[in-house]
Formats: sequence, structure tokens, C-alpha cells
Amino acid sequence: MPRYFGPLLTRPTAVSLLAAHTAGAAAWNGSLDLGRSTGSAQLHADTWTWRDVRYPYPPLPTERSIHYWDGGAFVPAARFSGSLIKLVPTEWDVPTFEIDGIKMLPTARTSPLDDARRKVALVGPAGKAVLDTCGGLGYFAACCLDAGAARIDSFEKNADVLWLRTLNPWSPDPGLAEHAGRLRLLHADVTTGITRLADASVDALLHDPPRFGIAGELYSLAFYRQLARVLRQGGRLFHYTGSPNRLTSGRDLPREVARRLQQAGFATQPALDGVLAIRH
Repeated sequence: MPRYFGPLLTRPTAVSLLAAHTAGAAAWNGSLDLGRSTGSAQLHADTWTWRDVRYPYPPLPTERSIHYWDGGAFVPAARFSGSLIKLVPTEWDVPTFEIDGIKMLPTARTSPLDDARRKVALVGPAGKAVLDTCGGLGYFAACCLDAGAARIDSFEKNADVLWLRTLNPWSPDPGLAEHAGRLRLLHADVTTGITRLADASVDALLHDPPRFGIAGELYSLAFYRQLARVLRQGGRLFHYTGSPNRLTSGRDLPREVARRLQQAGFATQPALDGVLAIRH
């Protein structure tokens, strides 16, 4: 899918832009790509110009929406195809996303990109072939690229999430020459895609599945055995788990995950908000 390079508006950005127009300013300075860069927009009576394109003045987005230009209007970065999937702003500029109102990335204490960076560091991706099982917005892949990974294969089965990536300037673009072909983004279900990978063909694994109730197959012993098969001996895996329902149900998902990973051939230990595992 082609990348989007038009303006992205959060509520604070739109408020600032409209305030400058109301005050009679000739230009507005700020970021229209979620903090990736700053620039200047020229303000006219009924329109404004950014990167040589004219736009009408926008309606205000809600606090939890990001608006993009669809060619005719500014609309929320969201799609509904059985589930509502939307790009959601954070105080860190780097957005998260939601599926049916459920936040898919931690954002309470840090940027989702910084959170990904801490987790990626656990597997030491420099010079390695990395498997990213559930690509999402691509923050694991972005951090692997920054850390000097030799190759990243990233699976994402949801077409709407892949579409959000084309809007999100913080999501890595596999087509950029600067990545030298190191990132391969696959629109596929990793549970089937992994069966086509060769034994011991990856050096490190990152596994950030949706919650258990949505994708229980990604927590199964059968899938963990596939992870063990494709990971070389001594290779590292970080598995995000969080602690869902621990207070209300007494369920200890990280412990369950660790136990199944051990059955599949890994040594495990708690790490951050998940499990770090090493292939025997």
C-alpha cells in the first residue's frame, strides 16, 4: 500500500492552527506529522497551504482521534471491518492503536516506541536475523533497524493495521532505500507463515500477540514449538504478556506462558512486562 504524506491533525494541533488563523497570522509553525518534524503552513482566508497543497480549515478532532486528508475532507484514521481499528494519539507524539476500544500498546508511562526499544534490547538484534511475529504498527521492527539488525521478517495479518501503518510516520517503510531491504513486511498469519520458515533460520524472536481472548492460538504449545524450531540454539525470544485479569480472576498468564515455553524447549525468566526465553 502507498504511504500517506499529507497532514495529520490531533486536537491540540488543530486548535493551534485555528487559533493562529483567528488571530490573523499569515503562517503557523508546528508539526503536522505527529512530531516527526516541524514546518510552516501558510494561512489564507478560507484555506491553508502545506507542502504546496491547499486544504480547508478542519473540524476539531476528538481527544482520542487523529485526522488525515482523504482527498475530500479531514477524517479519523480509523476503519471498521468487523472490528473498529483506529490510530490514537499519545502525549509522546508516537501514536498507539486500538481494536474495538482496547489499546494495543502500553502508553501509560512512556512512548510506545521507547517501550518497544527496551524490549528489543533484550534480544540484542545487532547483526541478527529477527522474526517479528505480530508486526502491529512496526515499532519492534523500527527499533531492530535502528539497532543494526541484519534482517527482520515481520508478519501482520490484519489489513486494516497495515493501512494504519501507511498513515503513521513513525511506522518503518520497508521500501526506503536507507533500510537496504533489511525489513520484509508480510501480510500473513504467522501461525501458518512460520511453518514455511526453515529450522534454526532466525537468531532472535519478538512475540507481541493480541490478548489471549482474541488470539489464543498464539499462546499455544504447538505455536511455541514452531518458535523453538525456527530459532537457533542460544537464540533469545521476548514474549509480551502483560498481566490481564490477574486481580479479578487470579490467572497468572506470564507463568502459564513460561511453563509452555519450557515445554517447547526454552529456558525462561520474567522480563519487563513479559517473558524472556532462551532456546536450549
